[in-house]
Amino acid sequence: MSKNENEENAESRENVRSGQPDGETEQLRRELPAELPAEVPPESRTPEVGQEPEESESGPAESEAPEAEPVGPDVVEPELTGRQRLVKGLWPPRASRAQLIMAVLLFVLGLGLAIQVRSTSDNSALRGARQEDLVRILDELDDRTQRLEDEKQGLVDQRTELESSSDQADEARKQTAEKQKQLGILAGTTAAQGPGITMTVTDTKGAVEADMLLDAIQELRAAGAEAIQVNDVRVVANTYLTDGSGGKGISVDGHRISRPYRFKVIGKPQDLEPALNIPGGVVQTLEKEQATVAVSRSGKIVVDALRSAQRPDYARSSSE
Repeated sequence: MSKNENEENAESRENVRSGQPDGETEQLRRELPAELPAEVPPESRTPEVGQEPEESESGPAESEAPEAEPVGPDVVEPELTGRQRLVKGLWPPRASRAQLIMAVLLFVLGLGLAIQVRSTSDNSALRGARQEDLVRILDELDDRTQRLEDEKQGLVDQRTELESSSDQADEARKQTAEKQKQLGILAGTTAAQGPGITMTVTDTKGAVEADMLLDAIQELRAAGAEAIQVNDVRVVANTYLTDGSGGKGISVDGHRISRPYRFKVIGKPQDLEPALNIPGGVVQTLEKEQATVAVSRSGKIVVDALRSAQRPDYARSSSE
């Protein structure tokens, strides 16, 4: 090493000790941009004398931060009970689309079965009937069967008389006249009399409706009634009943009838009266509406309300 180099190194070390930059350092400083002063975070700033420390938006700084709970393999979660595991497995529900469709189909199937069972139980009104009532209903069915057999036998006898009579034309006229009287009674164009019953329905609260009286007429027809009259109106095959305006009063074939409602029925009393008193029948239905029903038998009932004979518009006798 030469003397000059030793002198330069000594001068550099002297400048370092004295804090003066050497030539290379000065050159680097001129080439490099000026350094930006580092910002001091507001937490580390020292307040001046007489100045209170600033508070942050979230409130005064806490002196000590809360220590975090240690998390590691040493921390053991509490063991779940059987009920908690079951609830955790069922909720929230996790179901696929196919499972949802199957659940809807099962719900619809169960609803249909429930409705069918309910309708079947509602229609079985005789399930809770007493033994005496069941015997009476069976007797009524037997009587209906017997009436049909008698009617059939009567038609057979008429045919036999026509075939065996010497004067078939005269016999045919007699049977035609007799048939005309019967049809006149059924059509309401001829007055009739005979054994039967009288039913009086007293409705003080006006709760009886037209469909209840219609059920009574249908039950009487099924029991073998041959002529029916309600108050002053003759009941025929095309009779209809309607409720009055505002639910007040009842009309039969457009004729307003007043309370009490009085039925005059010609037929076999032993069949007509039990048909009205069967369990769940006409009498019980009317009594549920707080109406009073009185049924009495009679050896002679007169049905004298008449209907005018109407010629059909299109139907004609095949013999014309």
